[in-house]
Amino acid sequence: MPAFDVDALRAEFPALAREQNGRPVAFLDGPGGTQVPQRVIDTVSGYFREMNANAGGAFRTSELNDAMVDEAHAAVADFLGAASASEIKFGYNMSTLTLHIGRSIGATLKAGDEIVVTTLDHEANVSTWRAMAADRGVTVQTVDIHEDDVTLDLEDLESKLGPRTRLVAVGYASNAVGSVNPVREIVARAHEVGALTYVDAVAYAPHGPIDVQALDTDFLVCSAYKWFGPHLGALYGKADVFDRLPAYKVRAAHDRFETGTAAFEAIAGTLAATDYLRDVGRSFGDVSGAAGAANASERRRELVAGMTAIAAYERDLVIRLIDGLEAIAGVTIHGITDRAAFASRVPTVSVSIDGVHPRAAAEALGRQGIYVWDGDFYATGLIERLGRAETGGVLRLGLVHYNTTAEVDRTLEALARLH
Repeated sequence: MPAFDVDALRAEFPALAREQNGRPVAFLDGPGGTQVPQRVIDTVSGYFREMNANAGGAFRTSELNDAMVDEAHAAVADFLGAASASEIKFGYNMSTLTLHIGRSIGATLKAGDEIVVTTLDHEANVSTWRAMAADRGVTVQTVDIHEDDVTLDLEDLESKLGPRTRLVAVGYASNAVGSVNPVREIVARAHEVGALTYVDAVAYAPHGPIDVQALDTDFLVCSAYKWFGPHLGALYGKADVFDRLPAYKVRAAHDRFETGTAAFEAIAGTLAATDYLRDVGRSFGDVSGAAGAANASERRRELVAGMTAIAAYERDLVIRLIDGLEAIAGVTIHGITDRAAFASRVPTVSVSIDGVHPRAAAEALGRQGIYVWDGDFYATGLIERLGRAETGGVLRLGLVHYNTTAEVDRTLEALARLH
């Protein structure tokens, strides 16, 4: 199996050639949205040349459009490990999809029922359910964290589950600090009390393979623009669970949960993003030995191999980053730093720097062509829980597989100069 060739992969991303003041830009802003390979750009623009039409027409461009949309559903089903393309629903983004499906789930609940959310999550997987609960007279229970390593308190989760629990909403990984939750265990425990599960995988999807059937979750949602595609959301749901839910749609809608005319060009670009990840698997992964994919389609095996290779490469990057951060005086890392537990984190690392406001740090790095995020990233409850809301949140360094050791070292050098 060839060594992971980051330079070869970077050549596929035209944005990575950007320079600022004569130096290459280092994009460490991946958790907010990744850059895209040239094939995604070409596919989106090519859509308008070759198949720009609405769905269901009796003419060639519409037929091409419909075939592409079907193939994209199948490709994302393979990306997530779904049993059928019909279990994938596209929408504007994770937040919008969650609000939409949340209305349907809410219609099945009644006063006295309970929903469980967590402090670790993005607000899209918290506020949606709080708003729905307020409308339906439903109680919301919130699971706390272990503050020392910013991981979910599973004992607290256990205490919040009971006979009235109807839904457990949890993240796969924290978009703020990178902690990965034991999703399969959480799903199993939720199902024991008869609850549905809704998993936000936006912050995990760029970093490792997902198998919704192995997780046994009822729903899982992610956004293609976080895994090298265009701005589009994708929702997985078990077919039988979708079938049981009421749908809010106009009478003529072709799908119970995909309403209105879709962003077809974004769907085309998402299909191209899965093709890119397949190529990563073919070039740098073990397709024949892809874990959990032995009886899967060729595309599924290639996608698992690609995401597994990406995870291994990123593990070395984040170790290098955290080693360097721990050597800088005045830097506090929020999240897992135990090297033995790095299988339970993605390479999203948030820090606080003594005497330096997160925005000032981000601006200083930005002037040097290092693009990072600051604030709370809509993980509002978590940043409040960490006591950082009143001081501007945290500084987030988000690595993905097109980042390099040189970029990590350059970032560490820049941070060391901040005080």
